[in-house]
Amino acid sequence: MTSDSPDAAEVEKLYEFGERLNEAQDKSQHVGDYEGIINAVKGQSVKAKQLAAQLIPRFFKFFPGLTSKALTAQFDLVEEDELGIRVQAIRGLPLLCKDTPEYVSKIVDVLGQLLTYEENIERDAVHKAILSLLRQDVKASLMALFKHIEIGMENVREKVICFLKDKVFPLKAELLKPQVEMERYVTDLVKKSLQDVTGAEFQLFMDFLKSFSIFGNAAPPERIQELIEIIEGQADLDAQFNVSDLDHIDRLTSCMYMALPFFMRGASSSKFLNYFNKHIVPVFDKLPEEKKVDLLKTVAGSSPYATAQDSRQLLPSIVQLLKGYMPTRKTEETNFNYVECLLYTFHHLAHKTPNSTNSLCGYKIVTGQPSDRLGEDFSDNYKDFTERLTATEDKVRAALKKLTQGMAEHNKAMSAAKTEEAKANIKMEQQKTTTALRICNNILAMTQPLHAKAPPFIGDNKISLSWRELVKTTPGSTTRAGTKRAVTTVNGASTTSAGKKGRGEGVMQNQLVNRALEGLSRGGRSSGRGRGWGSRGRGRGYR
Repeated sequence: MTSDSPDAAEVEKLYEFGERLNEAQDKSQHVGDYEGIINAVKGQSVKAKQLAAQLIPRFFKFFPGLTSKALTAQFDLVEEDELGIRVQAIRGLPLLCKDTPEYVSKIVDVLGQLLTYEENIERDAVHKAILSLLRQDVKASLMALFKHIEIGMENVREKVICFLKDKVFPLKAELLKPQVEMERYVTDLVKKSLQDVTGAEFQLFMDFLKSFSIFGNAAPPERIQELIEIIEGQADLDAQFNVSDLDHIDRLTSCMYMALPFFMRGASSSKFLNYFNKHIVPVFDKLPEEKKVDLLKTVAGSSPYATAQDSRQLLPSIVQLLKGYMPTRKTEETNFNYVECLLYTFHHLAHKTPNSTNSLCGYKIVTGQPSDRLGEDFSDNYKDFTERLTATEDKVRAALKKLTQGMAEHNKAMSAAKTEEAKANIKMEQQKTTTALRICNNILAMTQPLHAKAPPFIGDNKISLSWRELVKTTPGSTTRAGTKRAVTTVNGASTTSAGKKGRGEGVMQNQLVNRALEGLSRGGRSSGRGRGWGSRGRGRGYR
């Protein structure tokens, strides 16, 4: 007798069980045969186990009394040392649900855990099995996958998120039917999963939601507001602000930039602006310098979409900050980055509530409302504000002169440069200088109207802020956003230069969001809120 005989005998016995079950009219009368197939899992034969992995799912529906034993046996095969057995068992898992859909959620739950497998053939089998079940019952399958994101083990939830991003999201048109109902269902699943995510994960899910038709261009205002409320929740706008909590600052900044496209579509920016006004402004001087400029950019970007009421509430704080960064003495250093942001915000807020500037800046704007306060003397405020404007303009003009000279020197150096490295370095300096020139010119364009007793506040897109790339577009042309910025200084103030690719608001948004996302890899909060946007909870940082 050869050494293969026991193995062959086991296989032969399984074939007999399978043939009898195939031929039987009433398969439920052959419980012993199905039990024999299940018991083969405990044997030593590799071939018999591979055959059992096929036969258990094939006859699963006929023996409801053996459901638990059959599932356990198939799961045991999935954990076998032999790769061939595992792959066959994985392929059989979706077949368990073919005629018993009530087990879809349970099987997808198991398959989700198997996404951690490293062998290509094994991982591919898991992917195909999950996609098969998604096509059978998309609701139950997605619920099981999102459960892993919500409460799953760390390594499993990361793999599940990658699977959703790479395999499921691209198939949404095929899988999410009926479209509106399924998009609503997935939106609710995503919202439940956002209690404990990193910033990169949050951005991934927000991008997915934004691609849904229910949030498209024809979406009603309440749908857009729903997205804003999701972003507000991640920004932690109900939390008391801690100036040393850099994670929260980064999260707030990133969320506000994510929200900008929705502000443009009519969603309310009130919670963000009110939080900035109430919590950030009082401690603004204590913030790290690099956080200040990004926060001011978020407010500047949001200011065109602020309501008149929010503008009236925020404007005094903006004037207060503006005076702080526009000293009257020419010897004091001025941060032109801050001034550009604050002047832009000032104009857009004042455009919506012009008579509020009467008491703040001493203007004489008549709207016919009691809030004009024309009978009161605010001439000292006007004198102080315009003196600050003049002092700032003098500094800007001096900086412009130096920058213009510097650009001429850069151009001359470029002509003389011999190596590609030297040319690249000079080109970078030219870009820095170009951005600095834009900042200075923007400041002058915004300060000059403010010397009038009743100035015309800028409330349109006349000013193109320095961090928004100027791109000439032609009909049908497309551009891509997201290149990093170089850093330069103007009179001691850091400025930023956008890359050559990108367009308008999108460049500002993508760059600042990416910067915030990158910054969060340095650490997390200790608020006890869970995973959050830094490396909290289960120890994952931004990536």
